[in-house]
Amino acid sequence: MSNHNHLEKDQVVSQSDVSIYTYPATEKGILLIEAKKSINPIEWAKDNKNLIEQNLLEHGGLLLRGFNINSLSEFNKFSQIICPSLLEYTYRSTPRSSLGGKIYTTTEYPADQSIPLHNENAYSDSWPEKIMFFCAIPAKDGGETPIADSRKVLKRIDKEIVKKFEDKGVLYVRNYSPGVDLSWQEVFQTEDKQEVEKYCLNHSIKSFWNQTGPELTTKQLCQVTLLHPITKEKVWFNQAHLFHISSLNKELIQALIAEVGEKNLPRNSFYGDETPIEEEVLNHIREAYEKEMITFRWQRGDIMILDNVLMAHGRKPYSGERKIAVAMG
Repeated sequence: MSNHNHLEKDQVVSQSDVSIYTYPATEKGILLIEAKKSINPIEWAKDNKNLIEQNLLEHGGLLLRGFNINSLSEFNKFSQIICPSLLEYTYRSTPRSSLGGKIYTTTEYPADQSIPLHNENAYSDSWPEKIMFFCAIPAKDGGETPIADSRKVLKRIDKEIVKKFEDKGVLYVRNYSPGVDLSWQEVFQTEDKQEVEKYCLNHSIKSFWNQTGPELTTKQLCQVTLLHPITKEKVWFNQAHLFHISSLNKELIQALIAEVGEKNLPRNSFYGDETPIEEEVLNHIREAYEKEMITFRWQRGDIMILDNVLMAHGRKPYSGERKIAVAMG
């Protein structure tokens, strides 16, 4: 069965108030938990925390449907049952707006663009354990949030490629030029250069304030794979394929190089010894994600909970209004 098929139900559990299905039906994938009657989602989450935790560790993700959550404040309360201390979105890589109470918009990229599959904040040395999405308004067309199991992605990547990356690490280089991509003030959520330097020092990021060209350059050497803290399973966990300039379309690459020069691109990734990552290697990694991709159509009120280490996520292009909120914990 293709992972690209839409939800196929294969009932595995039936409680009095919810039905639980594997998705896709014949493979270890995300679970769909569907409310059979009107339930109090907050009370249900409190009563079923073990069920949620255990299935997240096994399947990587849960999709909750028909749970009577109709507002951001209800989603906020629900999220805090799953993760009592929600996280601020710090050291940003994409534009997002706060919706209050540590709830954010999903990445605000143009609707016609895809966002490649990735684990949240895998380009840094700290990341959320869980990420939760709430569908307030599904897009008229497209706008799916595809997911992929990071354990299976790793298994698809050539062992020699994995070894080379693990030996060298991934180096993320960011250049902050006024008016190009995110400003350092937005990324670090401060106007104070000393605060930026302090953050960089605490997170082993090399930072350089420049007299000419970009205002700030940062370099950070990060992990390639990771062992899940509880299951001890090994996963592919980095954003080399997403940060690399080749993830952009050719016209945008040419425009950026013309504007700032190849050395001053707003973001790029390299092997840890600063040598270039071969484009065929990056395409092989993208193909591994593609082959493990699972997609489903959002419905209003849906909540998706992902173990951020076990499961990558992305976004498909869309048309019409789309409102998906996100919480991290």
